[in-house]
Parts: sequence; structure tokens; C-alpha cells
Amino acid sequence: MRTIKLLIEYDGKNYQGWQAQPRCPTIQGMLEEKIELFTGEQVHLVASGRTDSGTHAFGQVAHFKTRTSMDIRSIQRALNSLLPSDIVVKKVEEAEEDFHARKQSRSKVYEYRILNRELRSVFHHGHVWHIPQRLNLKKMKEATQYLIGEHDFSSFRSVGTPTRTAIRKVIRAEWKRDQEGLFYFKIEATGFLKQMVRAIVGTLVEVGKGRINVSEFREILDSKDRKKAGPTAPAHGLFLREVKY
Repeated sequence: MRTIKLLIEYDGKNYQGWQAQPRCPTIQGMLEEKIELFTGEQVHLVASGRTDSGTHAFGQVAHFKTRTSMDIRSIQRALNSLLPSDIVVKKVEEAEEDFHARKQSRSKVYEYRILNRELRSVFHHGHVWHIPQRLNLKKMKEATQYLIGEHDFSSFRSVGTPTRTAIRKVIRAEWKRDQEGLFYFKIEATGFLKQMVRAIVGTLVEVGKGRINVSEFREILDSKDRKKAGPTAPAHGLFLREVKY
């Protein structure tokens, strides 16, 4: 058996997230279906982590086991010739037999995009959260610094999602803005809870609107209470940027 590692880019707006589901279009389901067409095998594709319905990726990593003798380049060509235009396999590698896309990842980098200007954008539609009300980016940056380090992120997790622990280590978190009014929030951590990034962004936007001050943001983090935090930001502004090994 060979272990094949994929680097995948996708636009998630037409899919119900990564994880395969019956009678629902998903990224995993689409890829497994196409792999079976040219290998004749029913494979199980394991990703670095699941992405939510509507979330995108520049650098999702996944692996599968196969007996096919096809070379790496042929596997990539076959996949990309069969996949729809909103999914592309950017790289295919022969991995070590025991490589595991999820268990061996050291950290993940997510990016969230906000368009903060009066007019919406035709070309960014479906890939940003459009907020016409002016946001105070300086205050948002100040609050963001409280995220750095190891914390219990229970205040920023989807309610009712069981995990062994809500403690995660954030390595970096930062905001950048371009001349078009696009805000880019980038966060790297050793792991993420379900909808954690979107809950953080939704709460930081409340800071930017002046509804929550910087010290209150810290209190929300320390409270470990999701009810005290802001709304969950829309999925379509979120991108899985990179997985590090």
C-alpha cells in the first residue's frame, strides 16, 4: 500500500463542508468519488481537519492509501481532469507509509476576510464578510493580542461540540488592511475548536463597532462562556490558509 499526500485548494460555497455526508455535496465526497474512478478503489481520504459548510481553502492537506501503480504526476492530472472547477489539487506527493494528515500537523493557519466599506464588491462576493459600518481596526488589533498564548477557548467554540479539552495555543494573530477596505485576519494555532475562528472574528467585529471594549474582550476570553461572546462570523469569509508539519 502507498500513502499519497494531496495539497488541495477549493471554493467551499457549493459544498456542505469537508466531511462526506449522504446525499450532500462535500469536498471529501467529491475527491473520493473521483479517486475511485481512476484507481478502481474505494479510498478514505483523511484531511488535516474538517472545514465548515461554505468555508474555503488555499492549502488543505489530505492523504489516502492506495494500491495503484500510477505515478504521482499521473494521479494529479487524472484528479484535476475529473474535478469540478471549484476544486483543484495543487500538489501530489508520495508520503511515508505512516504519514497522517491530521495527527502529524504541528499548526494550522486560517485567514478571515472582511470588506469594510459602504459598497459591496462584485468580485469578492462569496469570499468576504461585507460590513458597511466603519470598524475601528486599532481597537480590534489591541483586543487580538489577548489571544496569543495558551488559553481555554470555550468562549469561542460551537455550543454542544464535545472535545477532550478546549485549551489551544495561538502562535500568532494579526490584522492587515489594504487600500480597497479589505481586512485580513490571520491566526495560527496548534489546533482549533469547531467554529473557533468565526466566533473570535464575530466578537472582534463587536469591538470594532464599539459594542465591546478591549478589556471586556479579555473578560469574555477568561469567562469560558460562549454566551458572553459575539456572533459567529459567516463561513464564506474564512479560508484554511496553510497546514504546517
